[in-house]
Amino acid sequence: MARHRRRAPSSLFDAKSVSKNKKNQLRKQLREVRNRLSYKEQRNAAIALAKQVTRSRAYYSSNRIALYFASDGEVTTDELMARIWQSGRQCYLPILSCVVGERLWFAPVDQDSKFLINRFGIPEPVVASRKLLSARQLDLILIPLVGFDLHGNRLGMGGGFYDRTLAFQHQRQKWKRPRLIGLAHECQRVSRLEVSPWDVPLHAVATDKNFYQFKK
Repeated sequence: MARHRRRAPSSLFDAKSVSKNKKNQLRKQLREVRNRLSYKEQRNAAIALAKQVTRSRAYYSSNRIALYFASDGEVTTDELMARIWQSGRQCYLPILSCVVGERLWFAPVDQDSKFLINRFGIPEPVVASRKLLSARQLDLILIPLVGFDLHGNRLGMGGGFYDRTLAFQHQRQKWKRPRLIGLAHECQRVSRLEVSPWDVPLHAVATDKNFYQFKK
């Protein structure tokens, strides 16, 4: 019986399509894994992860800290948000903006904040535009992810919002704020991710089991 060989990409466009399909397949697999976690597993992971983050050097040296509202099985951040407030630090959440290339802005949030649901079904703080900060003005950004590897590479949901927002870091020769820490369940770790030129690497990833620090 003749064996059919998989056709190699014949052009750059084909190569990009193959790469995109592989990433989408991996996204689907990892999202299914984290969505199978029980409420108790999610809750325990959120508490353990909050301890990992608040013990880190990056957290201790930061005042303006951005995180996110969890969705689609992402590790929840309510415990971490409470600890940020209790420490007297300033907490921020991302706001989607279609004005400049769909980059993220960040709004201050506290226990009295009011919210609206954005087009992805995620709550966003209702604040005056003058109070919004750019990513450059933050000390630490805690970033959601679908998958990560031990080289600081992150697989997101595919929208590219964080990569566009943080693209300025590609022009930097030396580290400057903000620090970038991905938040994940340990089950979202993979051996190696395929990297695109626009991907912005992480300084660290915190999970419910470990705190992974990367050279950058």
